[in-house]
Amino acid sequence: MSERPIKIGYSLSLSGILAPNGKTAFLAHKLWEEKMNDKGGLLGRTVQLECIDDQTNANLVPEIYRKLLDEEKVDLIIGGYGDNSIKPAMPLIIKNKRFFVGLMGLAVNQEFNYENYFAMIPTGPNPGIGLTEGFFSVAAKQHPKPETVAILAADALFSKSPVQGAKQNCTLHGMKVIFEENYPLSTNDFSPLIKKVQQTNADILFMCSYVADSVGLIRSINKESLKAKLVGGAMIGPQNGSVKLELGPLLNGLVNYEYWLPVEKLMYPGVQEMIEKYQARAQKEGTDPLGYYVAPMAYAQLQIIEQAVTATQSLDDNALAAYTRGAVFHTVVGDVKFGKDGSWAEPRVLTVQYQNINNNQVGTFRDSRVQVVVSPAGYASGTLSYPYET
Repeated sequence: MSERPIKIGYSLSLSGILAPNGKTAFLAHKLWEEKMNDKGGLLGRTVQLECIDDQTNANLVPEIYRKLLDEEKVDLIIGGYGDNSIKPAMPLIIKNKRFFVGLMGLAVNQEFNYENYFAMIPTGPNPGIGLTEGFFSVAAKQHPKPETVAILAADALFSKSPVQGAKQNCTLHGMKVIFEENYPLSTNDFSPLIKKVQQTNADILFMCSYVADSVGLIRSINKESLKAKLVGGAMIGPQNGSVKLELGPLLNGLVNYEYWLPVEKLMYPGVQEMIEKYQARAQKEGTDPLGYYVAPMAYAQLQIIEQAVTATQSLDDNALAAYTRGAVFHTVVGDVKFGKDGSWAEPRVLTVQYQNINNNQVGTFRDSRVQVVVSPAGYASGTLSYPYET
């Protein structure tokens, strides 16, 4: 084996508001690194991750990637977790014509249209619509059908695409948005916002939020006993095991998106082994105790790199990108093929309702019966409980 490792460089939010998901991604990446090196590495060389904390500060990202490329001279570059870590790196990636696989960035490439970018997120070619489609399609099948919608969204880059997608899905299903408000990420008290929504008597409350504000919103919804028929949407946070344990029964009835859960139809080859190894180390590493949301996608992100390098027997960015545009990859989240803008060719977002949660124990959330997949039909593990009750 060559003495010089293959260095893979990137930034992750290991501190700041996105650290819970960034740390989860990093542990999944380390599991991949260890497994690869146990097998002999790539191209006869060990692999070495060069990860730098961007502190959930988008302003730090360009300099991190400049350092990785110019000073560390890494062999390969990947994207960090989410828009905040990926989008600021794009101009430098494009300038250097690098092969770039990002993790869960939503519609990042719609602005750049960069042919060597690929997104490890199952929202499909129309991300905002794909992320919210299940929520509104499930709503439209209920009796009586909900007709009016209130939208609460964080004033952040992430929220723009899902909110736009939500409005398009409302139009598709004949629903009317009667209230919309953006709140600053510094908001601590969400009761005034929930009271405003209550006054509209909207049938649906659709929310697009980050981790801390998702917790605050759900607590305020329960505190104010919100009356609505369907509540949830595009909230980052409820997918995280630590948030699940914090909120427990307060999650009951909420409908939100997930990317992977341990239900029968999603137990792809290798995923159970990976999750078991992840969970065995989660407490020591201070990460999400379950890992269902980020860990499988993060692990699969590096499986894309692994399979592209192995197939091309190369570290050449153009060769890797050309292969990735046409290949089908076999990963722990199933088979993945990329399409328009480097998005998944077909969406595979899960719409999930939390049901029958009666405690705050981690074992409860290892049971997929409290996290019921209600859409798409091909992956469904149960039916929607309707209407919502606090």
